[in-house]
Amino acid sequence: MMRSLQVRLLVALAIVSICSVAATAWLVVRTTTRAIRQEQAQALTDDARVYDTLLGYAATHRSWDGVTPLVRDLAARTGHRVALTARDGRLIADSGAGGLPAQASATIDPLQASAAGRSDGGAADAGSGIDGRAVGPFLLPDRERSNLSTLAQQVVDCLRTTPAGGSYPAAAPESRVVRDARLVVGAGGRPRVETPGADLSRDTACLRPRAALAEPTATERNAITQLDKLVDACLKPHLISAVRVAPDFTWQWADPSAVRAGFGQDAVVDRCLAQARREQLTPYVAPAALLYLTAPGASAPAGFDLSPANRARIVGVSALVLLVTIGAGALVGRRLARPLRALTGAAGRMRDGDASARVRVTGNDEIARLSTVFNGMAARRQEIEQLRRDLVGDIAHEMRTPVTNIRGWLEAAEDGVAALDRQLVTSLLEEALLLEHVLDDLRDLSAADAGELRLHPAPVDLPDLLAQVAASYRTAAVAVVAHARPELTVVADPMRLRQAIGNLAGNAVRHSPPGGKVTLSAHRATEPDSTAVVIEVTDEGPGIAAEDLPLVFERFWRAEKSRSRQTGGSGLGLAIVRKLVEAHDGTVTAESIPGAGATFTIRLG
Repeated sequence: MMRSLQVRLLVALAIVSICSVAATAWLVVRTTTRAIRQEQAQALTDDARVYDTLLGYAATHRSWDGVTPLVRDLAARTGHRVALTARDGRLIADSGAGGLPAQASATIDPLQASAAGRSDGGAADAGSGIDGRAVGPFLLPDRERSNLSTLAQQVVDCLRTTPAGGSYPAAAPESRVVRDARLVVGAGGRPRVETPGADLSRDTACLRPRAALAEPTATERNAITQLDKLVDACLKPHLISAVRVAPDFTWQWADPSAVRAGFGQDAVVDRCLAQARREQLTPYVAPAALLYLTAPGASAPAGFDLSPANRARIVGVSALVLLVTIGAGALVGRRLARPLRALTGAAGRMRDGDASARVRVTGNDEIARLSTVFNGMAARRQEIEQLRRDLVGDIAHEMRTPVTNIRGWLEAAEDGVAALDRQLVTSLLEEALLLEHVLDDLRDLSAADAGELRLHPAPVDLPDLLAQVAASYRTAAVAVVAHARPELTVVADPMRLRQAIGNLAGNAVRHSPPGGKVTLSAHRATEPDSTAVVIEVTDEGPGIAAEDLPLVFERFWRAEKSRSRQTGGSGLGLAIVRKLVEAHDGTVTAESIPGAGATFTIRLG
């Protein structure tokens, strides 16, 4: 059964359906999972943006007064409900209405900020948990900012133009740039110079402006003095020596000789420094608040549920798709197999000798076109078979007459009825030459049909070739003239081209009346950009009827239906001409007006 086209089609459709269902299910799972992940990632991004923005507001404002417009703007941009409450439950700001969830999404406290939620803050803040935007008393006034900016710009200009190991002032302007220095302004307004890829700790370039930039301002000194007191007050109960804090919140011992070894003093100092900073910044930041983030009218995606009910539903839908596919495949297979069976039956009848076998063509699909081609092939085969029979009959007819004449005269000579004199021998020789001519023509045609007609192309002088042909076929009754422009050449096999032109000239001479003229001419084609050569043979004979023109190059065809031999020839000359010209990749055509002669045209190149 697997040899049946219909069965194979059904099996293929079933496999395709199963694969399609499996691929669709896999794609749905992957798409759903990816969509859920993207939605979750977007929600996390929006939540982080809201948290970071409100954290920055708390770090730069002493209270939450005026935060309502910011809350509403964040809600509009994220599509979430954003609400802030104090730790005691008092509502600070809310972008929506209704009750709030039982648990807050996050706590907004710039002095105890989550490292993952902060967008700003230097390395000194990483251990303290203090948001880098909370600067409090370290916020510089405009005058100090302007002075520091001028110093920082001097440092940048110096570093960009002073080679490593150079000194201030900067080297000559033509010195090569050795550092990529740029300014970064901190939250408190203090600028700092960053040099990516360069370590300034061991670089002596631009020391003076760098030292001037590192000096704390009056505002920073006051804040650092206050911070030192708070740190020392925290360290005193632990009996730890006092420390001095730098503007970047690093510290060092005020009296290194008084430091006791061990006891984990560094960790205690770090804790006291963080505690002192929070105590110092508390009056400058908003109090801690609770953040609530919800998506009104939306629920969290449940994902793809492969419960028993869903699995049964998937199996049912898959079975339905498979059933529909197989049913459709059965219908298509029947319609596909019916014309194929008709083609198979017609081919079998043709094999058994029924040349009239045909199939009915319906539609315009591939099978209909195949049926049309089959019918054309069958018609052509029938035509070729008829031509083969005609060819056998023609060959028998052409050879019967000379063979019969030769046999008759030889039997008469043997019986003593006719004398084997010179005249009889000459007649027998003419009949033998005619047989040889027919056999030579058949041999040439056979070689051409088999693709064994060998050519030896070479430049051919057409005026000289036409003159030779004209001289060979000129008779006392018919004049043969040649016309060609001097030095006109064509690349062809000289012998085969002369044979083709000679066959046309001989045919024209045989059909020309006494006193007539045959003209051989050659010229270049008149079409623009064409290098083709046109050779024409024109006679003044009776011409060819319009309905006979398509047949003149067929084998053994003659206009005289009686097939008389008055004009001579084997009936193969024009067929040989066509084969020789086609071997040169050329064409040969015939034109005629009945009663006004005929013109045969060879086109090469």
